[in-house]
Amino acid sequence: MPTSTVDIYEGHPAIHETQSEVYGKVIRRLIPLLFVCYVLSYLDRINVGFAQLQMKSDLGFNDAVYGLGAGIFFIGYFLFEVPSNLLLERIGARATITRIMVIWGLISASMAFVNGPVLFYCLRFLLGVFEAGLFPGIILYFTHWFPGRYRARIIAIFMSGIAVAGVIGGPISGFIMNSLDDVGGLKGWQWMFILEGLPTTLVGVIVMAYLDDKPEDARWLSAEEKALIRHTLAHERAAAGGGDRHTSWSAFRDKKIYVLAFSYFCFICGVYMISFWLPTLIKEMGVKDSLQIGLLAAIPYSITSVGMIAIGYRSDRTLERRWHCALPAFLGALALIGLTYAGGHAVLSFALLSLASLGIITTMPLFWSIPTAYLKSSSAAGGIALVNSLGLTGGFLSPFILGWIKTGTGSLDLGNWLMAAMMIAGGAVILFAVRPGMLNESRI
Repeated sequence: MPTSTVDIYEGHPAIHETQSEVYGKVIRRLIPLLFVCYVLSYLDRINVGFAQLQMKSDLGFNDAVYGLGAGIFFIGYFLFEVPSNLLLERIGARATITRIMVIWGLISASMAFVNGPVLFYCLRFLLGVFEAGLFPGIILYFTHWFPGRYRARIIAIFMSGIAVAGVIGGPISGFIMNSLDDVGGLKGWQWMFILEGLPTTLVGVIVMAYLDDKPEDARWLSAEEKALIRHTLAHERAAAGGGDRHTSWSAFRDKKIYVLAFSYFCFICGVYMISFWLPTLIKEMGVKDSLQIGLLAAIPYSITSVGMIAIGYRSDRTLERRWHCALPAFLGALALIGLTYAGGHAVLSFALLSLASLGIITTMPLFWSIPTAYLKSSSAAGGIALVNSLGLTGGFLSPFILGWIKTGTGSLDLGNWLMAAMMIAGGAVILFAVRPGMLNESRI
């Protein structure tokens, strides 16, 4: 297998085939485990959306209490994310991800013992505190392994965990809530938190034994394969114009970082409308059984998972990021607006809900291909965490405002219009703010 460093530097014709082989090996080693981590992360974050189908009546919560509890997760996340990601740069991804997953799995399982609003708010806040850093940490981790021309599809595969969490989480949550209700003196929603939280702690332990922080640490790579990865990343930086545009904390002074964070904030508002309110929207179509709601919720998420990977792959092939991110946002906005006019047509409403899910959630991996290509080396840890933490404030505001709207009006129609406006704003900002030559990417 021709993998000499001479070939890497001189652009030997065999290098592209060699890169494909080596990166295929890296993908097979790293992505399945990280994908499982993100599925569990997202499932533990949003399963409260299914729990509330029983939990609200059992505990006497209204939609406003639920919306605040769902959203307060992101306050803890916001406060602790940047420190967590900077710590990852010092102690490595393996130790950081293990710490995060073991503790948050235990807290998620503890949600089974919520007995009122105060404990509900406290545990949701703590869940955000201890999950902070997982997502931006893994995005940063990818920059240590993959060049830009692989990144959108890798992030899309990884972030399809959002959709997969919905595909498997809906039916599993519905099944647990139906079949284990009143077993052992616990309600179905309590069993759901326990059985979906504890596996996260186990996977955290597996991460410690399996994951490698950087290519240099990987005993499953040969010296030549490590050299290829190292020099491919160096070659990309050189081809894109050389060194860093940022150093250390300078990313915090870059106005474009805050512009990107605003766009991400808009997308997050839409994502968590789908994530936290999808079961309620399906229930309002006339479906009452928890298992049936879970099975139906799997359909939009299944469509979304395929769309995310396909669009991410096309974006990598063309190295075009702006329109691949903005157009799904606009599609999601149109689908949300269409929902307000669907009336009682269940099939049409469900089709529009599926399109909204596809458009809104697909913005996520395409968005992250932009800041990871803009930020480099020493600025990446803080910059990625800053964008994510600022953007995720939308995860607090969206469910809180939607809960308030639904409590006050009895409908989410006004919320649909508001979230559609946010998606349009986010897509427009990407088109205007991301200019040619801004990203450090090449086809090398």
